[in-house]
Amino acid sequence: MAGETAGIRLEERWREILSVHARTLGEIDRALHPHGLGASDFEVLDLLATAPPEEGGQCRVQDLGGRVHLSQSALSRLIARLEKDGLVLRSLCREDRRGVYVTLTRKGRDLHAEVLPLQRAALARALGE
Repeated sequence: MAGETAGIRLEERWREILSVHARTLGEIDRALHPHGLGASDFEVLDLLATAPPEEGGQCRVQDLGGRVHLSQSALSRLIARLEKDGLVLRSLCREDRRGVYVTLTRKGRDLHAEVLPLQRAALARALGE
């Protein structure tokens, strides 16, 4: 009986996490949509904007994949679209030809700076802060 009750509590906690996640993504998507971005787009721009300078302000696509919760193919399509929009540049890794780096362009940095307060306000609304 106690194990069953604990299982129900875990399910309720899990459903609440999913609900908060969906509500938060929806809030961010609504805030950023007028700027042509969604929550995942912003997440990639934000990770690139905060990439360590010693790494040249760039990230490997594989590293982004571990932090942006998208499939590899969905992330590749997202990066291709951001590149088409002039927000990022892709380049091959010299040491490992299979590796691809992504870097923000000036346009990408400017857009990130413009929408950062909107994304943070959406987070505050969704998470009740």
